Amino acid sequence: MPLQIPDPVLGAWTKGFPAHAAGLRLSEVAGADLRLSDLVTPVLTVHEGALAHNEGTVFAWAREQGVLLAPHGKTTMAPALWQRLLEAGAWGISVATPWQAEVAVDAGVATVLIANAVTDAAAVRRLSALLAADDGLRVLCWADSLAGVAILADGTRGAVRPLDVLVELGGAQGRTGARSVEEGERIAQAISEAPGLRLAGVAGYEGPFGPDRSDASVAAVDAYLRTIVELHTRLVYPADIRPVLSAGGSSFPDRAATVLAPQGAEADVVLRSGAFQIHDDGFYSRMSPFGPLTGTAPLRSAMHAWSRVVSQPEQGLALLDAGRRDVPFDLDLPVPQSVDGEITALNDQHAFLRLADGASAGVGDVVRLGLSHPCTAFDKWRVVAVIDDPDADDPRVIGAVATCF
Repeated sequence: MPLQIPDPVLGAWTKGFPAHAAGLRLSEVAGADLRLSDLVTPVLTVHEGALAHNEGTVFAWAREQGVLLAPHGKTTMAPALWQRLLEAGAWGISVATPWQAEVAVDAGVATVLIANAVTDAAAVRRLSALLAADDGLRVLCWADSLAGVAILADGTRGAVRPLDVLVELGGAQGRTGARSVEEGERIAQAISEAPGLRLAGVAGYEGPFGPDRSDASVAAVDAYLRTIVELHTRLVYPADIRPVLSAGGSSFPDRAATVLAPQGAEADVVLRSGAFQIHDDGFYSRMSPFGPLTGTAPLRSAMHAWSRVVSQPEQGLALLDAGRRDVPFDLDLPVPQSVDGEITALNDQHAFLRLADGASAGVGDVVRLGLSHPCTAFDKWRVVAVIDDPDADDPRVIGAVATCF
């Protein structure tokens, strides 16, 4: 079913788009004959070919592994990009907060997995109301404590339809989640005893247990994933539900598939990897298993920033017009791709580019930047241009997507 895709009118609020595009609707950008050179730096772009490659690669792999995908929609918060995932066969869309869930429901997503505990009583009541209003909607969330279950139970008291709740299992030095299988069993029992709730499975996040792809990290991730399976095998689910086992961020989906997929005969094994659609030139280029580890083609970064030199105050130093308001910096600094050098620091609206010996970038030149971490790239942009080929002399703008941050 087609989602409701935002189609705003472009104007001065649309960072990166030129004044002569004002008045166009988002859906009209594809036919406006814009080029990258028409856009105003700094600007973020998405590469259509890389999007299609990444989606095709990961969904084909998931089918071979016998696992389902509910990609994390929080990565882009762009319903147009969610639509592509659903058309590729996604089981649903994952989100991180009740507000993001409501955005997804409003867009028309039929299965929304809130990969988090919901402890806001008003939000619980709102989720219950959304379920009551739409028989075709499924919303799932997590609980990792008896206190959390009590909030969910109170907010769904008298509910027309139950809220599906997964027990979140964590581990020492992890993030959220019950810290033992036995504690998880107690939480599951509390969920089962609440009239407005339905025990729907077990979930967790393996990322904190593996900061890299070393053998020790992979072993720690596998050990944690096995506890999810152990808790699942101890639980008794309602007769009217096929339980969900969910893990698999964007760094270890291969390990989640290996450990969880054998449970696929009796449960839906749902991976939430979300960064794969965009990928990057930083953290995920180092951490993603896609390529030799999975026997697939490597993923390709679908996002780039384009930034103009505004100053050359010293020999070997160029200041660009992209800063912390425009590009991600939480995991890695941007990487210059069209000139030899290094980004050494970011201010709010400037990047410090130290040029390599013999390299040059004059005032007014545009530099292409590779980025790290799509989750903190898209949140800085309300509209993102889609281009045909970032390696072309002057790429064509073939569309645009709106974000809902």
